[in-house]
Amino acid sequence: MTTTWNTKFVAVTFFTILLISFTVHRFTKSSDAVLHSSNPTVDHKEKTITIASFPLEDEIQASLIFKNISVLIPSITFNHKDHTTSAKKSRATILNPRKKYCVGETIIVQIEMFDHLGNRKTYGGDFIRARIFSPDLKAAASGRIEDFNNGTYHAYFTLFWEGKVFFSLVLYHSSEAVSALWRARNQGYGLIYFTGTFTNGTHQLKSECGFQPNTKKEICEYRKEGYNELFYCAKPESFDCRSLIYLQSFNRDLSFLSTLEKSLLDRENIAIEIPKNFESIDVNSCTKSSPPPLKQCKIGMVPPFPSGFVLQNKWRPAFCNFANFTLHEQMYTCLNDKMIHMTGDSTVQQWYNYLEKTFKGLKHFELYRTGLESMALSIDLQRNIKLQWNKHSHPIVADQFYWVKDDRYVSEQIDQLGGGPQHVIVICLGQNFRPFPIHLFIKRVINVRRALERLFLRSPDTKVIIKTENTRETNLDAERFSDFHGYIQYFIVKDIFRDLQIGVVDAWDMTIAYNTDNVNPPENVIQDQIYMFLTYIC
Repeated sequence: MTTTWNTKFVAVTFFTILLISFTVHRFTKSSDAVLHSSNPTVDHKEKTITIASFPLEDEIQASLIFKNISVLIPSITFNHKDHTTSAKKSRATILNPRKKYCVGETIIVQIEMFDHLGNRKTYGGDFIRARIFSPDLKAAASGRIEDFNNGTYHAYFTLFWEGKVFFSLVLYHSSEAVSALWRARNQGYGLIYFTGTFTNGTHQLKSECGFQPNTKKEICEYRKEGYNELFYCAKPESFDCRSLIYLQSFNRDLSFLSTLEKSLLDRENIAIEIPKNFESIDVNSCTKSSPPPLKQCKIGMVPPFPSGFVLQNKWRPAFCNFANFTLHEQMYTCLNDKMIHMTGDSTVQQWYNYLEKTFKGLKHFELYRTGLESMALSIDLQRNIKLQWNKHSHPIVADQFYWVKDDRYVSEQIDQLGGGPQHVIVICLGQNFRPFPIHLFIKRVINVRRALERLFLRSPDTKVIIKTENTRETNLDAERFSDFHGYIQYFIVKDIFRDLQIGVVDAWDMTIAYNTDNVNPPENVIQDQIYMFLTYIC
């Protein structure tokens, strides 16, 4: 696998990304949103962000991914909000409506987009989110969007359950806002800066840190030679570079958007429902025979989109079955003799917290760390279970300082593990990368891919689970944290890891279906993600 990935990845990744303009990630036959246009009248430009010391081969791959995504995102110039997409002026209709709808069928909704003056849009690129739901049944599922790049979109919904089904078609961002967000994101690293705390005996000094050095000052360069990662701090006078102990992030008073572009990202212009000429449909069970049983979810299966649905407030995979955890004890037994290594952001830390809280035999081991929690450990000696969570390394965007002396990149953490049938690795990257140029994220995911290849060469029976990132709040600073940024990262992760022997927990799909609107979703959603995780490893 390691020897063939270089050419296979380039061929598969960039061919499939090119197909996005026709079917929105057709290689998975699915998507929840659409973001691009290939209209010839729209000017497409890209700005390459170069990071020093990235090996040439990986640099080429990262640059190709960036360029092929950039081609698909419209570069739009507009001089008034009236000429941008208006959700309220647009309309949605059921394509080829029928008198009767049956469970298991697909229904198509056609969306026609207009600007604020009522003019038909002639290019695509709007970021649309589609969802069906039945409140009485506590049921919901994501929809897949197809962009025809002329102002027309199709939303595809699988009718998973019987009953009255309602539709939500949301214009999350107009194509003009998408264009502005993509340009702004890749314009530089200035939106977030870091303050490092250096210590020398009883003395401490703070200094600015980040991914780009301040060449006007003497700098400390924190280089991970084997992992192609760089981070810098301005060197405080009389302090050794190795005396850096804490970091904390801050928003810089800076925007790469114009005043007009910012207005498109005001909360009242984000996630607006598109009017429909229908309210709901009634879905019937039209056959007495049951569908053939699905196999249990196993590592190596590639989830479609949507990968499942919610019914009675419980997630149901559409491509496989959960393990038969009829008793709490069965889930706990699944963890016997396992060393579970979780690495990533606070959303996978929620998994750690849920497992520690649910399984009382796991005893928290106090690590006596100060600041934002960046590592956690629980042990069950009787069952021989070790559960550990580590944050991924820079960037961590948080309102607290955190300890960095034992900081490790995800690829570095993987390389420090021997692996084997008792080892389970969970990885989640995404939320903290949204305010930074996409090249940083692409580079990091490629590095993790390389580390996993090395892991599978020495320990092919190690179980690896990739958790995709969650959707998050709509009321945050969209330039830094918009779900559009997460959407791009979601597909990058799925594509770069797609031919590895891993399990995927599609948290993006789940949180759209649940409509959580929170980067850290409620416990019932975490429980469903955990059930998927346990099914893969048991």
